[in-house]
Amino acid sequence: MQNTTKPRRKLLPLAATALAALLASGAAFAQEVVKLGYTGPLSGGAALYGKNVLSGIQMAVDELNASGVEVAGKKVKFEVVALDDKYAPAESAINARRLVQQHKTPAVFVPHSGGIFALQAFNEQEKFMVMAYSSVPRITDAGNKLTIRIPPAYTGYIEPFVKAQMKRFGKNVALVPADHDYAKAWVQAFVPAWEKAGGKVVANNPMSYTKATDFYSGVSRVIADKPDVLFVGGPSEPTALVVKQARELGFKGGFIVMDQAKLDEMARVTNGLGMLEGAIGVLPLNSDSRPATQAFNNKYKKLHEGKDATTEMSLNYTMVHTLANAMKLAGTTTDAAAIRAKMPDAMKTLPKELNPNEIDGIDAKGGSMADTVVGWVQGGKISQVRLSELAK
Repeated sequence: MQNTTKPRRKLLPLAATALAALLASGAAFAQEVVKLGYTGPLSGGAALYGKNVLSGIQMAVDELNASGVEVAGKKVKFEVVALDDKYAPAESAINARRLVQQHKTPAVFVPHSGGIFALQAFNEQEKFMVMAYSSVPRITDAGNKLTIRIPPAYTGYIEPFVKAQMKRFGKNVALVPADHDYAKAWVQAFVPAWEKAGGKVVANNPMSYTKATDFYSGVSRVIADKPDVLFVGGPSEPTALVVKQARELGFKGGFIVMDQAKLDEMARVTNGLGMLEGAIGVLPLNSDSRPATQAFNNKYKKLHEGKDATTEMSLNYTMVHTLANAMKLAGTTTDAAAIRAKMPDAMKTLPKELNPNEIDGIDAKGGSMADTVVGWVQGGKISQVRLSELAK
């Protein structure tokens, strides 16, 4: 009996020490992994656009992980789970369900309105946030309580763009936009504004920007109606091809460019700004003189071999940081409703260096607000203009 009890007394301190060491080791390495979902185009004609959005999301996640984030006293590590939806809303919905059910993502980023609307059909029931990178106002006007619209509404562009281009080029406009839902929404708001200002729509020929590479027939059809201005827009590369085709067919007027396309990316396709003379659209970040914007662009270039950042990168970057800040304020990484409720406060308290586009805040419906800066190609260079100045 003595032989069995004595060894046990000797082993107990050793076992307790080992257990304590194991528990200490576990506590040291305890870290909650929070996965952020992304569903967007990573292949096909809109692949560059989708990859740009994802790049901004990933940049913010890398910074958060490097600096360290604690939510309710627990260390948090963020991971991005990205799925390709090829710009198809049905694929977006399938991807979102997979992200939420398999990866437990409290938020899913999606950069096209068709996909956003598809997710809004069930996100409140399945309790995840839709981080919507699209400026369609209906995204937040519909009253979905778990949606954040990342860019300001495109309706803020329309009246200033109409006024500027009608004054410079004339009153006849031809519509040559993409045929996806986002472009249709833009057209529905643009046409009444153009006509209210005294203009006339002389042609309307939407085209499949993400599938076609030859736009000769579609562009030649509208050029025949002698427009002063062309309304164009979709992903940057096919939008540039539409502009290039118009110039090669002899079009001398101006362009109103939907905010999805970016002038700097278009210029790489058109071999400079010559063909883009008179185009008005989103200001490229490398042409934006605001200090926080320049700082962000320089930081991005260092990480990506000198490549300039884009607006979709910077806006999604800001919203990831805002989302993480909202989680800290809410004290949860899983309760989507609680996180969403803290998003306005999270944006207000975000450091300026994390807000390169100077987003003023998030409204009650979940839409971001800003006096947006745009670009207007004049005299072979991109002029920086605030929308409030164009509207005067």
